[in-house]
Amino acid sequence: MSDFFFYGTLRHLPLLQIVLGREDDTLEYEAARLADHGVFQVADTPFPHFAAAAGCNSSGILVRGITDEETARLRFCEGGFDFELRPVSVALEDGVSTYASVFFPTTQQAPTSEPWSFDDWARNWSKISVISAREVMAWYGRKTPAEISVSFPGIRRRASAFVAGQKRAPDPEWDLSQDVIVAAHHHPYTKFFSLQEIDVQMRQFDGHMSDVLNRAAILVGEAAVVLPYDPLRDCVMLVEQFRAPVFMAGDPAPWIWEPIAGLLEPGEAAETAVRREALEEAGLTLGRLEPAGEMYSSTGSSTEYLYLFVGFADLGGDVTGMGGTDEGEDIRSKVIGYEELMQGIDAGLYKDMPLVTTALWLARHRERLRTSA
Repeated sequence: MSDFFFYGTLRHLPLLQIVLGREDDTLEYEAARLADHGVFQVADTPFPHFAAAAGCNSSGILVRGITDEETARLRFCEGGFDFELRPVSVALEDGVSTYASVFFPTTQQAPTSEPWSFDDWARNWSKISVISAREVMAWYGRKTPAEISVSFPGIRRRASAFVAGQKRAPDPEWDLSQDVIVAAHHHPYTKFFSLQEIDVQMRQFDGHMSDVLNRAAILVGEAAVVLPYDPLRDCVMLVEQFRAPVFMAGDPAPWIWEPIAGLLEPGEAAETAVRREALEEAGLTLGRLEPAGEMYSSTGSSTEYLYLFVGFADLGGDVTGMGGTDEGEDIRSKVIGYEELMQGIDAGLYKDMPLVTTALWLARHRERLRTSA
């Protein structure tokens, strides 16, 4: 068995217990500090960077009795993020020194000079990190740390969406603690998206619990969608790109016209996301945003939750062209008049649900938007 000193996010006991696979409150720990080392904020992330710093004392916890299997789990969790174990001498609160293992970063992480705040992280990011850790550790023994690190951005997006979903209003007719029982949770696939299964019982409308049923869902995250609209010219911008799921469905027309859309990053507001996506996909700067609803895109198969907007934009001049990011996107845009858009909707030309939904919202509110422009 070994003793470990944790200075960063793993000081959060619910997170550490998930990583260790020991969620039974049996951890033996105490406050400790490491001299001449500091914990600094990594730029543009909620994560800490640990480095030698003369005169600094980094606070943390010393956890005793970590088994070899738990050490392997820690290596799996931290290994994909370029950390390695080193022995150090840490001081306990009573002044006694003892040796412990510490994870040190092996690559530069663009730290700032600002100290990292564990309390701020715990308040703002710990829930997302706990949910992320559950998915990460579900792959222990099945994937390498490097494979998980590739999937980690998507894992964090899904965790952020889960935390956001928990904040939505509950249904007063049902009590999830009594009316839904999850017997098992399976993780058969993860990459950009995740496929998960549960063995579940739910209360039926006659009051009895159902048999144990296996149900699956594609875990996506939250997405923001915007239909750019020029109220002066009465026209909209659409973007087109190849959609692999449409091709995989056997459809001979997998290049789909859509509004501008993208997944929310953890902690990102939907309004910020659509402005970012408009610049990336179409080089377009949006003005006023009109919320056009929020909803699940396909409740029978996907967890994706959409925030819909109609965004004011100047669509005059040469605003169409090619767009995309370094993620393999290949996008072109076009501007069409409102009447042409609605004719296409009525003729079934457009197959994208967010486009049809935002177009119908625009039809209902168009006169108000044109008057207030």
